[in-house]
Amino acid sequence: MELLSVIRRWHHRDRIPIRGIERRTGLSRNTIRKYLRSDAVEVRFKVPERPSHLDPFADKISEWLRVEAGKGRKGRRTVRRIHADLVALGYGGSYARVAAFVRRWQARREMAQRTTGRGVFVPLAFQPGEAFQFDWSEDWATVGGKRLKLQAAHTKLSHSRAFVIRAYKLQTHEMPFDALAEAFRVLGGVPRRGIFDNMRTAVDRVGTGKVRQVNARFQAMASHYLFEPTFCSPASGWEKGQVEKNVQDARRQIWQVMPPSAACPPSTPGWRPAASSAGASCPTGFCRAASPRCTPWSRRA
Repeated sequence: MELLSVIRRWHHRDRIPIRGIERRTGLSRNTIRKYLRSDAVEVRFKVPERPSHLDPFADKISEWLRVEAGKGRKGRRTVRRIHADLVALGYGGSYARVAAFVRRWQARREMAQRTTGRGVFVPLAFQPGEAFQFDWSEDWATVGGKRLKLQAAHTKLSHSRAFVIRAYKLQTHEMPFDALAEAFRVLGGVPRRGIFDNMRTAVDRVGTGKVRQVNARFQAMASHYLFEPTFCSPASGWEKGQVEKNVQDARRQIWQVMPPSAACPPSTPGWRPAASSAGASCPTGFCRAASPRCTPWSRRA
């Protein structure tokens, strides 16, 4: 590769003729012309397939390696041991050939794991109508004078970031179905793909990598609305980070305590009058004790 780079510099930059390059390198003019005409940046040699003494034992070694990969580090056979077992089966080749085969098998296995398991990277840029993200959150609200825990369903479009939030008392099958149906109605359509976490109402069993045993009722709902459900890896909330951020924003901006008024003073325990930073009485009379600013919708910690 280094020699090819030198030849290209001599010919294209220094304007040295092919005959001069031939004298400097000792290569034939036909070889030099072939490299220059192909515009190759590195030399590639065709290596013919040569039969090996290891070929009849390739399937056997692959089977052994798959079994050994499932064992603990201290319980695995070494390559030296595998070579000795092959010799007992009639292998007449060298140890180096077996070691090279094992290295190639391990490299292919690592590549397969990176492309089908935890190494998969989810694209975070989306086309219009390509995908939506769904997630649950637990929030509190006062209904009829009672403080209730609500299960909020968040549906967010991945491209436009438009979202719909609906609150329920439970997370049973009917709730996500109703939340998605209402979100599709409000948003005016159904994206081609939905991104979910491994919630129990959708996934019966989490397999290796992205393999999932999808709940039959959830699969029927996805088939009805014609979207493809995809599921995040366990403990990988960043794969649907838009709706995760939506949960945080909703808690800061939507799920807030109602500001008190003079006609309806707060009766929730934890409220108390406080003075403003200037020493005068706060106009509402219900500030957070640890903060000098008037925040009538804050509860005392």
